Amino acid sequence: MRVGVPKEIKMHEYRVGLTPGAVREYVHAGHEVVVETGAGAGIGAGDDVYRTAGARIADTAAEILSTAEMIVKVKEPQPGEWAQLRSGQILFTYLHLAADPAQAKGLIESGCTAVAYETVTDARGGLPLLAPMSEVAGRLSIEAAGGALQRHRGGRGLLLGGVPGVKPAHVVVLGGGVVGTHAARMAAGLGAEVTVLDRSLPRLRELDDLFQGRVRTRYSTIDSIEQEVFSADAVIGAVLVAGATAPKLVTKAMLKSMKPASVIVDVAIDQGGCFETSHATTHAEPTYEVNGIIHYCVANMPGAVPVTSSEALNNATLPFGLALAGKGLAAIAANQHLAAGLNVHHGQLTHKAAAESLSLPYVPAEQAIAA
Repeated sequence: MRVGVPKEIKMHEYRVGLTPGAVREYVHAGHEVVVETGAGAGIGAGDDVYRTAGARIADTAAEILSTAEMIVKVKEPQPGEWAQLRSGQILFTYLHLAADPAQAKGLIESGCTAVAYETVTDARGGLPLLAPMSEVAGRLSIEAAGGALQRHRGGRGLLLGGVPGVKPAHVVVLGGGVVGTHAARMAAGLGAEVTVLDRSLPRLRELDDLFQGRVRTRYSTIDSIEQEVFSADAVIGAVLVAGATAPKLVTKAMLKSMKPASVIVDVAIDQGGCFETSHATTHAEPTYEVNGIIHYCVANMPGAVPVTSSEALNNATLPFGLALAGKGLAAIAANQHLAAGLNVHHGQLTHKAAAESLSLPYVPAEQAIAA
């Protein structure tokens, strides 16, 4: 199969769909790989490195989009990209359709087959292609919170871990999944006072065992969220409902009871955010203020550390990408975990949660493929 890797064009996105090492694997498996010139610049991989790995270099994204049978990206296609996709072409990337009706419409109209990293599953019920970026984003969220808390950036003027004789910051993490766990690990490691809220008692028990008392856990209710958020110096939004829009756990009215100049970091922003006042920001202008509360809502946080992120992402996506390149639709039909990643096929939405969030018709993946 001819596999194409266009350069990422979302603002301040420096990751790349295939690293040179991953290209070697595809070529070794008998596939042709075409990479847009400069696609690997953000990770320090020039065109010659990709040539050595076995790729052919294309001058433009248009050449790749018009000739490749499978497109491998990192972030969701932008309007100029989805307009060039076509029926019979496989798109393998992050999509986050539930919060992006325009993209969903564009992919439906293109007729392409779109497999979303974030909804591919594994035998343990996890999301293996979302996990590595969730790990990165969870850790970065604490760095972002620490920076935003600095006074010259509008924050309260607190050091997350404090110093001897001075109380540390109180960090509240909403959600005990991959993002929340890594956020809590980073915050606790810096010496902050950390509380994680989740609605799964088994998960709270796991976190209690993992952190051995260094992190408090609380069952998530309206009351407990209010109590913790109102006393927090930084709140990390780490809630995920696979394929669906994130629930709004903190309302605009609640901001009035939060500490002035405290910080919200909404890692769930790709899925619409879990704070009512969230809207996507960029690395160029990462924060804004609402009712005296600093909001950090960068939609591609891992793009800030593209070397780490690209390697981690490719480690996870490679087996699935090779399966798609090797068998095409047959790979999806034969693998329930890849089928869970199928979001759009021949003009139909094939992920139930995304379809419900967008109020659009849903067709099961198996039915869509068989048609």
